[in-house]
Amino acid sequence: MKFGLFVILTLAAGSIAAHFLLQDNGYVLINFRGYAIEMSVPVLVFVLTVLYLLARMLVRIWKAPRALGEAAGRQRAKRSGKKATAGMIALSQGQLAKGERLLTRAAAESPTPLLNYLAAARAAQMQGDRERRDSWLRMAYEVDEDAVNAVLLTQAELQLADGEREQALASLTRLLESQPKHPQALRLLAELRHEEQNWTALSELLPSLRKLPNLSREQLESWTIDTGVGLLGQPDLDRAAIDSHWQSLPRTLRKARPLQRARIRSLVRVNAIAEADKEIRQALRKEWDEELVTQYGEIELPDAAKQLSTLEGWLRKRPEDPGLLLAAGRACMRNKLW
Repeated sequence: MKFGLFVILTLAAGSIAAHFLLQDNGYVLINFRGYAIEMSVPVLVFVLTVLYLLARMLVRIWKAPRALGEAAGRQRAKRSGKKATAGMIALSQGQLAKGERLLTRAAAESPTPLLNYLAAARAAQMQGDRERRDSWLRMAYEVDEDAVNAVLLTQAELQLADGEREQALASLTRLLESQPKHPQALRLLAELRHEEQNWTALSELLPSLRKLPNLSREQLESWTIDTGVGLLGQPDLDRAAIDSHWQSLPRTLRKARPLQRARIRSLVRVNAIAEADKEIRQALRKEWDEELVTQYGEIELPDAAKQLSTLEGWLRKRPEDPGLLLAAGRACMRNKLW
C-alpha cells in the first residue's frame, strides 16, 4: 500500500511540474448543468489525486473504531493466552490454587473459555472442592452450549475419579442418549460397570466395546474374562444358563484359566459332577494348573477310588506339588485311608 501511495504522489508531483514546464499542457472543459470548469490536464490529474487521497483518508477514519476494537481484542486475547499458559504451568508444578485462579481470570477474555473452565474444574477437584468443580463445569456449559458432550464427558471422568458412581452414571447416560457410539463415554461406562461388578450390564456393553478402534485388546479381553467369571459365578444359574453364558464367550477366550475354573465351579454347583471331572482332566492334560487340581480334590466323584488313582498318577510326576498333595489327601479321606 505504501508503494501505491508513493506512485500516486509521484504522478501528482509530475503533473504539477508539467503544468509549469510544458508549453502546451492540455486543456480540459467540464460542463455540468450550466456550470463550466476549465483547467489544464496536469491540474486535473492533481485534483483527482487529491480527491483519491481524501477518499482513502475518510475510509480509514470510518474504519478506525473497528480497527481499534480488533486491535484491542487481539491484545486482550494475547493477555488471556499468557494467563492461561501461566495457569497450566502452575497446575503442572502442583500449584493448584494459583493455576485455577489464573485460568478462570483468563476465561473472560479467552477465545476458548471452555478449555479454561474445564481445566479449572479439574484443578478444583484435585483440591477436594466438589462444589467449586461443579460451578466451573456449569460455566463451561454456559459459555458454549454446543459443547455439552465435552462438558458431560469431563464431568463423568471427574465424578468417576472421585467415587461418585451414581452421578457419573447419570452424566454418561445423558451423553450416550445423544451420541450412543461415543467411544470415550462407552469406555468410561465400562469402567464404571466393572467397578460396580455389574456383570450383566457390562456384558451388554461388550459388543459395542469390540468395535472401538482405540481400545486395547488386553483391556477388552480382561473385561470379557471378568464378565464371564462374574456371570458364571451367579448362584442361581441353572445348567441351561451356564451353557448360554459359556457359548456367548469368544471361542479364543474359553481356554483362559479363570473362565475354565469359573465354569467348573458352576457345573459342580448344579451337580454336573461327571462333566466337571472330564473338563478338569482335559484342561490339565493341555496345561498344568494348581488351582484346577485343588478344585478336582474338592469334587466328590461317585467313584472315589478312581479319583484317588488319578491323583496318585499325577503325584508320580509331581511329588512335591502342594495343591496336588492337598487334593490327594482329601481323596484319601473320602476313601477312609487314614
